[in-house]
Amino acid sequence: RILSDLRLSASKDLIGETMEKSVEVKLKEYNLELLEGEYDRISLFIEDTKKLNRICRRLNKLTKGAILKAISSKEFEKKSCGDVLTLSFPGGLQAKYLDLVKWTRPGQPNDARKAGVNLAKKSNNSKILICAYAQKFLEEMIKGYLLRRYEFLNYKSRKNNDIGSVVMMLKQPKDFKKALSETKAIVDGVFFTRNLVNEPANILNTVEFSERLKDLSSLGVDVEVLEENKLAELGMEAFLGVGQGSANPSKIVIMSWNGSSKKDKPLALVGKGVVFDTGGISLKPAGGMEDMTMDMGGAGVVAGTMLSLAKRKAKANVVGLVGLVENMPSSTAQRPGDIVKSMKGDTIEVINTDAEGRLVLSDILWYTQERFKPACIVDLATLTGAIIVGLGYENAGVFSNDDKFCQSFLDAASQENEGAWRMPLSSEYDKKLKSRLADMKNVGGRDAGAITAAQFIQRFIKEDMPWIHLDIAGVAHTKTESKYAPSGATGWGVMSLNRLISEKFENRK
Repeated sequence: RILSDLRLSASKDLIGETMEKSVEVKLKEYNLELLEGEYDRISLFIEDTKKLNRICRRLNKLTKGAILKAISSKEFEKKSCGDVLTLSFPGGLQAKYLDLVKWTRPGQPNDARKAGVNLAKKSNNSKILICAYAQKFLEEMIKGYLLRRYEFLNYKSRKNNDIGSVVMMLKQPKDFKKALSETKAIVDGVFFTRNLVNEPANILNTVEFSERLKDLSSLGVDVEVLEENKLAELGMEAFLGVGQGSANPSKIVIMSWNGSSKKDKPLALVGKGVVFDTGGISLKPAGGMEDMTMDMGGAGVVAGTMLSLAKRKAKANVVGLVGLVENMPSSTAQRPGDIVKSMKGDTIEVINTDAEGRLVLSDILWYTQERFKPACIVDLATLTGAIIVGLGYENAGVFSNDDKFCQSFLDAASQENEGAWRMPLSSEYDKKLKSRLADMKNVGGRDAGAITAAQFIQRFIKEDMPWIHLDIAGVAHTKTESKYAPSGATGWGVMSLNRLISEKFENRK
């Protein structure tokens, strides 16, 4: 009890120090006098090296021709669209740096986002002026900038809390306000996911996780927590078995966003939330086990998506369910060889206690269908190492029983430049899950491990239910920097799900 109180006390002391919101962006109307202001950096886009726009001409004059000389260089010529060349301490300006963004025609949305990322990498808590003259895809540029400005410094004893500021100079700033607001809502959802995934397990245990999700109620999300006694009444032996070796109670948190007509069936998002995964009695090797704080990545993505939907007031009905458990070895832990009964009624022989994510999902998915009768379901889980072997750290594995629904998600992921690759499902793999003693076993061997895991989960999806399973083990958390994030949690999936919801579930007729 004392240790539990200490953990909760520590977590409460640290809440709020994470970068919970994106950097503030101020919009200013086009004014050449701003170029002589007290900014650390000024960023401008170079569309034509032969014909400079008014901003470039003014800066070129102030710097005595430095810009024209730089963009005429071979170094700038070799750069691709969205790359940046920096001039240090240019004469004639108060700014310490000039960032010249190469923008060739026809630039694409991902080029604009890349430009934003490149500018963010250089900014480092600076006072920035971004001169956006007539560039396309400004929303994507600022999205890339904000995403890459993320930092997680909770546990650094020495840290600079000044995150800097950004001013965007535009011709029509009023016309950009709505786009900026929606972009910030999505980025804040990504940040919420990253914060959750980056937290250590002694802080973000199942109790603290559920408390942070309860805070979403302030944004209009209906939040409900199912405790262990209720889960036992529902017959969720598969789910409860995973956490029975931990001192931290298992919970299911239900988040409902009702932004559309009551007659519209909701989209259901279901996330695996294993706050720490030792592997249980089937103990993982010590090397790398510290990374298992990210095994709640699926739940983190669901939570971040719900926050984004609420902040942008999405006109859709979406319900998010996350199963919060801790997989620990102890005298009360589940053993290899145990047989449990799922809420659906199927019996499962637990061959490997480290294949716990599918047990978590099985009961939640069945409960979701029984209670909410959703239009479609997407589940997310850092489920298998096998998907990393197959797809590396660049793509999530996508499994689905519905081609149209699956393609909608793949299109959304492609537009958001979040790697996703469809994987096969087939009844031929089911024989690997046959159990001598029960209806099924929870693992099917090393070969095709991600596929047999998906086949297991599919057994808890009703026949007429459109369903996507996302195995995000390789993309939720990375050792090196990813496209839009420093090393650590990426927030992968929030943007893709948000786009899927925006394009397919809002304003349905």
